[in-house]
Amino acid sequence: MSDKQIHNFSAGPCILPQEVLAQAAKAVTELDNIGLSLIEISHRSKEFVAIMEEARGLVKELLGVPDNYSVLFLQGGASLGFLTTAYNFLPQGGKAAYFNTGTWAKGAIAEAKLLGNVDVIASSADSNYDHIPSEYKVPSDAAYLHYTSNNTIFGTQHKSLPTSSVPIICDMSSDIFSKKINVSDYAMIYAGAQKNMGPAGTVVYIVNNDLLGKSGNTIPKYLNLQNHIDKDSMLNTPPVFAIYTSMLMLRWLKNLGGVEAMEKINDAKAAAIYAEIDSNPLFEGHAQVDSRSTMNATFRLKDESLADEFNAMWQAAGISGIKGHRSVGGYRASMYNALPLKSVEKLVEVMRQLAAKHA
Repeated sequence: MSDKQIHNFSAGPCILPQEVLAQAAKAVTELDNIGLSLIEISHRSKEFVAIMEEARGLVKELLGVPDNYSVLFLQGGASLGFLTTAYNFLPQGGKAAYFNTGTWAKGAIAEAKLLGNVDVIASSADSNYDHIPSEYKVPSDAAYLHYTSNNTIFGTQHKSLPTSSVPIICDMSSDIFSKKINVSDYAMIYAGAQKNMGPAGTVVYIVNNDLLGKSGNTIPKYLNLQNHIDKDSMLNTPPVFAIYTSMLMLRWLKNLGGVEAMEKINDAKAAAIYAEIDSNPLFEGHAQVDSRSTMNATFRLKDESLADEFNAMWQAAGISGIKGHRSVGGYRASMYNALPLKSVEKLVEVMRQLAAKHA
């Protein structure tokens, strides 16, 4: 292993704490001195059942999940969640309201259209998704309102719960556990693990049991959330490694002080990078200020002729994963929970060095 520190700003899969990686790696060889690897034991074994129960319990504890909600660890990521949402909550031929704030929101809209009508109540597509729309009206006859809380590609984030008289469903893949939320505000939350919670391979659902079973749809077996609730997330063989590592990550978060402590750290990281973007004469941000994401800062050079020089500088500094998505260009600093403040400070330092050379 290289002795050089790598500052990992990858947009996903996310950076994980070294202690979590070490424990997960050890478990792949042997889990808790049982003589067997985590990835070769039965998912019905008492060892893995205990892992699943702890993972679900930590989600409930860290987010304050009410008793009438179920927590599931499933597969398919948020992309399958788009269709799962529609089957479980959108009556065939009915209507749902959606925000269109980027690539993943568009994906959710496309899947919902397979079952019913979609009312896109607000969109920022005309400005290349550089903001969260503030003007919208949710139709009272919609089965639910769906939104993507954080848009990784464009670096925008909903800063407050949308106003709605109908149930709210949220794809919270890239900012779950990064800040305090009130779970009871939602009919359902779903989130892929690979941003803030663990490796790719599992997705957590937090669903209000009282609102299930009302769509009237004939739901395919795997997409029916009630089936998974009835089987304790083990309708089929679960992704044991992803769930185990997510459990370790949730333990790490709890030991750090929980979501409230994490929110303060994340705010400090975001404040540091955005202060530099705003004060450095060589850079500009993509997202409008009031919509800026705490998780993903998107920015670009004002003079693209400096790109080769800047790229060489941040690479030499051990910075990884800040190239922007092709939809936006420029750079994207993803600052998920496990990214330390010192990594953001290193990026800020490189940006300042570039500015000093071209003052």
